[in-house]
Amino acid sequence: MTILNEFVNSIMFWAAWIIIPLIMEIVPAIGSAFVLLKKFIKKKHYEDPQIWPEITLIIPVYNSQDSLEACIRSIEESTYPNDKIRIFLVNNQGKDNSFQIYTKCQEKYPGLLMQWLNAKQGKSRALNLALFNSDGKYIVHVDSDGVFEPHALCNLVRKFEAEPDIGCMTGAILIVPEMIEEYHGFGKIFREMEFMEYAQAFLAGRNYADDRNNIYTLSGAFSAFRKSAVLKSQMYNTDTICEDTHITFQMRFLQGVRICICENALFMVDPIEDVNKLYTQRQRWQRGSLEVSHQFLKDKLTVKNAFTDVTVRTLMYDHTFAFPRVIWYLALICLMAMHFSSKMIVLSTGMIMVFYIIVGYLYYISTVGFLREFPKLRKYYAKKWYIVPFLPLFNLVVFFIRLAGIVNSIGTDGAWKTKNLTQERESFTEEVFRELRKPKDMLEWLRSKVNEPEVEEI
Repeated sequence: MTILNEFVNSIMFWAAWIIIPLIMEIVPAIGSAFVLLKKFIKKKHYEDPQIWPEITLIIPVYNSQDSLEACIRSIEESTYPNDKIRIFLVNNQGKDNSFQIYTKCQEKYPGLLMQWLNAKQGKSRALNLALFNSDGKYIVHVDSDGVFEPHALCNLVRKFEAEPDIGCMTGAILIVPEMIEEYHGFGKIFREMEFMEYAQAFLAGRNYADDRNNIYTLSGAFSAFRKSAVLKSQMYNTDTICEDTHITFQMRFLQGVRICICENALFMVDPIEDVNKLYTQRQRWQRGSLEVSHQFLKDKLTVKNAFTDVTVRTLMYDHTFAFPRVIWYLALICLMAMHFSSKMIVLSTGMIMVFYIIVGYLYYISTVGFLREFPKLRKYYAKKWYIVPFLPLFNLVVFFIRLAGIVNSIGTDGAWKTKNLTQERESFTEEVFRELRKPKDMLEWLRSKVNEPEVEEI
């Protein structure tokens, strides 16, 4: 009986602590890495169209005075013909000097056709206003706090023109390397991890999803549409904080168009300011994804679709299985209480970390390959090989932030402005002290009643 119990406990341990993570995360990731290598080897090359078509760029502007000129300058310096570009800058009720920057850019870059529009508050409303005024064959949505790689627009249009069945595409978002190098110490390492995360997410993760026709969401920072496809949609939804995922689901479920990534259309954004910004950003993404999934998938959540429908599978994996994964991460204490040896726990945890690091380096190799068109950026990325072992820890932190987004989404309305980590810590501390004060306040109340002085009769 003792031998049987030990065998059962051993099976339960390895199944819960090793086999399940392997099946759910590590094996699929290794498979996707080999698919990426195959895709890289057979990568398509597109020729210039005989005539470059007209395109419309829509740039929502909200307190963008510090970044707007750099964004416009990157358009002017791009290899796409300026006379084929029309730019709408849509003011989203900002309060700074963005309009003055716009007028200044009109003088500095007279070859660009730019128009300023005023919209109601909300990024979705700003995008919809410009969509109704757009007249290009392709419509590109781009944030004002980033810059184009010079060939990005040409690469995007080449792929659109060569593959007429593509209805919309996402570009690849990367972090500006020069801005990362301005930091020192842990601040620099933190932003290098973000850089590696973005590079692997777009050049590896979404490339793999593209190969399977399974891209879950277009990037809100840089995405492009055929005008004929996007104007048949319900436009950008104003009731969600994740309008990029919502329009992606529209394209997939309502339009039935093909969604792709253009991996050599790069858009460079600033590194994250601090942990508070990371906290609010990832919670907003998580919350918005849940909102959109509820609108489109509430009738599709079946066991069969969990294996056949990528959107349902992503929802189940990222959200529904979030809580069991938390249990895995917190199970160490329970395992020790169940008399598992510390040596076995450390060994198994180390094995999982090794598997994650192996996957990270497979993605690293794939990403280096996809950056071959950009020698300077490729060299910078390749030199950051030592960051890969830290990515599992970074992803673990991000996972718990996303989990907090799930919890915070329960019973509250969605909003762009949410509490950051510092504000939530302060609120938590204040609530704890309030609860701790209750017994003291009750004691003071009882004391006041007991010691209430008697009123003398006259």
